[in-house]
Amino acid sequence: MAMRDWFIKDLGWKFFSLFLAVAVWLTIYKIRGESETVPPIIAAQTLSFTNVPVLIVSSAADVRAFRVEPAQVTVTVSGPGKPIASLEVNQVRAYVDLENIASTTNLQRQVDVSVPPGLTPVQVSPAQVQVLVPPAKP
Repeated sequence: MAMRDWFIKDLGWKFFSLFLAVAVWLTIYKIRGESETVPPIIAAQTLSFTNVPVLIVSSAADVRAFRVEPAQVTVTVSGPGKPIASLEVNQVRAYVDLENIASTTNLQRQVDVSVPPGLTPVQVSPAQVQVLVPPAKP
């Protein structure tokens, strides 16, 4: 069989096969492109809450009366429109972790913030609070 016969023999079937291959490729490309579309970017909004009380987290065995100064902070939260619009001040929690604290006089601790899923705490002011630790009772 000559090399020429490889190209010319059954030429109609070869064009039909090429057409089907291109049609299948375009169909898959279109379906794949639709599934990978990125949802539109929703502009994030921010909301600030003032006078959020700072909660104290300590071990259950530690019954000392810790105090923090200042006792309230300002928290700024960011997120998409609908969740941020329905956010209430009681859903934003500012806390200081005081587990495994020894007796000290001057203790600065970072204020952590807990917000509902989908929202992000942006800023806490002040970021650190002074912890007043009473002496441990023997």
